[in-house]
This record gives sequence, C-alpha cells and structure tokens, in this order.
Amino acid sequence: MSDRFAALPGGIGVSRLRVYDTAAPDGLVGGTPHVHLCCTEGYVVTGGEGAVQTLNGAGFRETPLRPGTVLWFEPGTVHRLVNGGGLSIVVLMQNSGLPEAGDAVLTFPPEVLADPEAYAEAAALPDGGAPGADVRSAYRRRDLAVTGFQALRSGGPAALAAFHAAAVALRRPLLTAWRRRWADGAGRAAADTGAQLDALERGDSGYLGGAGVYAVDAPVERGRLGMCGLLDTYGDPLGFREVAVSEGQGRPGFR
Repeated sequence: MSDRFAALPGGIGVSRLRVYDTAAPDGLVGGTPHVHLCCTEGYVVTGGEGAVQTLNGAGFRETPLRPGTVLWFEPGTVHRLVNGGGLSIVVLMQNSGLPEAGDAVLTFPPEVLADPEAYAEAAALPDGGAPGADVRSAYRRRDLAVTGFQALRSGGPAALAAFHAAAVALRRPLLTAWRRRWADGAGRAAADTGAQLDALERGDSGYLGGAGVYAVDAPVERGRLGMCGLLDTYGDPLGFREVAVSEGQGRPGFR
C-alpha cells in the first residue's frame, strides 16, 4: 500500500441521508430549506418517498421523490426535503468540502441574515452536530428557516433576489478559503484530466501504470445532524488513502 491520496471522482462529496421525520411549523415533515452558492447538489433516492421543494428564478416547484429517482439542482436553488415516510437518499455534492465550509446558507428571516453573529447563533448546533448531539437543536434552526422560506415563496422574485444578495454578503469573507478548497478538489481533478489528455496526445501511457485502488467499507460517522436529516459520512472526501486490496477486500484509511 502506498501513501498516496485521491479525491472521489470529480472532487465530489458523498453521504447517506435519512430525512428528518418531524413536522415543521407549516405542518410538513422534513428538512431545513437552504441554498448553495457554489455547489450543485444531486440526489439518488434509495428508500421511502417524499418530495423536494425548490425555489429559483423559474419559481416554486415540488418534485416527487421515490426509490430510483435521480435529481440535481444548481447553485442558487433554494431547496427543502419533505419526508413522506422513510425517505433516504445518497447525496452527491459538487466541490466537496465547500458545503461544510459554509457554502450552504439557511433561509432565515432577513434580520437574521443581515447580522453575521445572529446568523451564526441561529445556525449553530451542539458539538457541531456530531452524532449524539441533541436533535432538538436541528429542529429549532429548521423551524426558523421554514419561517423564512414561507416568506420567500410569497414574496416573489424580489424577495428571492434580496435573499441571494444577503447570502452573498454573509459569505464573502469565506471566499479565499473556498477557492483553496476548490483548487484542492474539483479544480485539481479537472487539471489532472487535462494532464492525462496531454499525455495521451503524446502517446505517453506512463500514468496508467500508477493507477490506485481506493475503498471505504462503511461510513466513518453515523447520525451527524445535517440540515435535511441524519447524515452518514465517509471521512475526508478530498483525501482517501490508497488501500491494499486482497481477494476483493480492502481497508480504508483517511488523511
């Protein structure tokens, strides 16, 4: 086994999600509405049923989710998962690492979004939401975000534009760190493909001989409090260690 590290394909992140099963103030069961500023998010539905509510420049939409559904949406799309019973999803996130670094902005009311300290306090979870943290804290922030989401839906394009502007102002101080994460993840993956194409054009197959095999047997963390539900996570998606593989079996290591 070598000491090399590799990101997941394309620098994506992957997690398993069990959507919250309690009701928000509007009576709908599910997760916390929020937006991503730089990351496209994708779902592969693996169990249960429900829907995702989305709000973007094209307006409000509710898309049913059932096992086998694959759905994704681009940055700027406010989204909220609704759990119709046992909804579970494999979540794929572009630019792995950015969502955890603040790329997601919750739809809190405007007065909270305008105050970075108030936003941080409203969004905080005990121990960062680590497994075993009090889930009521996740429900509290969800309920506040649902209140803001309802106002966005009724406020039309002007309300959505104001929310987007507030989200950008809130996160601008993080952009330098985000750019570093992007360069180490998706940017590096794209550059590697460019280098491989250059090598192929030269007739150089040398890089093919250095291919690695990477595996993760199981989540390294189960039940982290996420925005939409309980997350099973797989470690640092920007650096999985190459594994020794014998008769189809491998053990994961992490940076």
